[in-house]
This record gives sequence, C-alpha cells and structure tokens, in this order.
Amino acid sequence: MARRGIYLMEEVYFHPMNSRRPLEYLTWLTTYKREDEQRRPGKAELTSGLSVRSSDIDLVGAFYAVGITGHVQFKAVTLWDCIGGWDGGWRQMLEIYNAVDPRLFLSQIDDLRWQAYSRPMGAVPGTPDLQVLKAEGFTAPFFLAEVATVRPGAGWDYLAAVREQRAPVLGEYGHRLVGLYDVLLGDSEVVTLWGTDMESHLRVQRARDAALGLDDEIEPDDRLTKWAQTARQFLEGPWKETLLSPFPGSRLSPHPSQA
Repeated sequence: MARRGIYLMEEVYFHPMNSRRPLEYLTWLTTYKREDEQRRPGKAELTSGLSVRSSDIDLVGAFYAVGITGHVQFKAVTLWDCIGGWDGGWRQMLEIYNAVDPRLFLSQIDDLRWQAYSRPMGAVPGTPDLQVLKAEGFTAPFFLAEVATVRPGAGWDYLAAVREQRAPVLGEYGHRLVGLYDVLLGDSEVVTLWGTDMESHLRVQRARDAALGLDDEIEPDDRLTKWAQTARQFLEGPWKETLLSPFPGSRLSPHPSQA
C-alpha cells in the first residue's frame, strides 16, 4: 500500500416517513454523479445546487438500507472514494469550506434530507482498491456493512483479525471483502464492507444458528461463533451489521438505472 485510500461513508435519514424521499435523493445523487465521471481529473467546481463537482470525488456506492436488518427508517448509505487520497478528492472536499462560500448553503435537495452522518475512513492493509473493483466491473445484489466500536487504538488489530480469520470463512459463504476501514479523526470505530447475495446471507445465518444448537437441519459451522469470541477481545462498545441494497444505476449495483 504505497498510499492509503481515503473514503467517506455517509448515512442519510429522511423524516417524516415518506418512502419517496430516499428514492428522490438516490435518483438525484446517482444521476449527477454519473455526469461527473466525464470531468477532467484534478479539477473541482463548487456549484450552488450540486455542491462540489469532481471526478476525483467518486460515488462508488449508493445504497438503500434494508429496514428489517435493524436501523432507523428510512436510510440511504453512500460510499465515496477520494481518488488521490489526502491530496486528491479529500483536499477538493475541504476546499469548498474556504471562506464559507454562500454557494455551500444552496442545494437542489434542501428540505429533502432529515439528517446525515459522515464517517471519514482510511483503508488498512488488505483492503481492495475500489478503483480496481470498478475496472473489474464488480457488483453484488446485497452488501453487508458493519460498524464496530473498539477499544481506543485497537482498530487496526481488530481489522487484521477480520482479514486473517473472518474473511476466509465468509469467503466460503459467498461474501467478498470490499473494505476494511478505520474511522479517521478518532480511534474507537471501524467499518467493514462485504459484497454478497441473498442465498449466501441466509446460509451464514443458518450455519451460525446450527452452531448455537438452534437449527438441526443444516451443518453447523463453529467458526462463526468462535469469531464472536475473537471479536470481543477488541470491542469496547456495540457493533452492528446492516444489509444494504445497491440503488439501480449506481456503480456497485448489478441492475441498470430505472430513471
């Protein structure tokens, strides 16, 4: 890893519970970011309606969170690749705050979102390069996103254990590692991201149930329960996995745009 990748994951919430709001947001976002892919690298433009326009701030993933997997509804999740790292897309995002330009406060989606939370993230060794996945054309019908609270300073150790112990097991169950990230500007949170499909997700859940003695119709896999014991060596607070469905037309979605 000559220079670590810098990424941003954003959770966007909508209120009141109007199901068309996440649809409008994801359609708006993926449409204008597809246009940005044609822009010249290294150039950014602050606009009064679409924030900063740049091909170096790359929308790699746009997802609708699967409500039944446990979160405040409704929620959209986006994954951005700051191409060029600190001196590339990240710098371009910071530059829009210089002198607090009035254009920063004008948006075509004013009043559409209720609130949003951003996690700046850095890749650790073993994390796939998202631009390589892009060139490969990798897609998946579902993604598994984990956010875990670790002991201060234990994030890299936890992610190393995921890479060495959990990734091979999940790989056998049709899960592909997409990202191992420590959350930057802090030292107590990490994110993991996997591409998968419905059948693979169900196989993991049933094999874990069988290992707990709760399903006698499928072969148990004790490695799934042993991982929980390993994880607790590093965790200090909650961890949560959520299934995400990639929005049609977004980079990681196997489905074309419906717009």
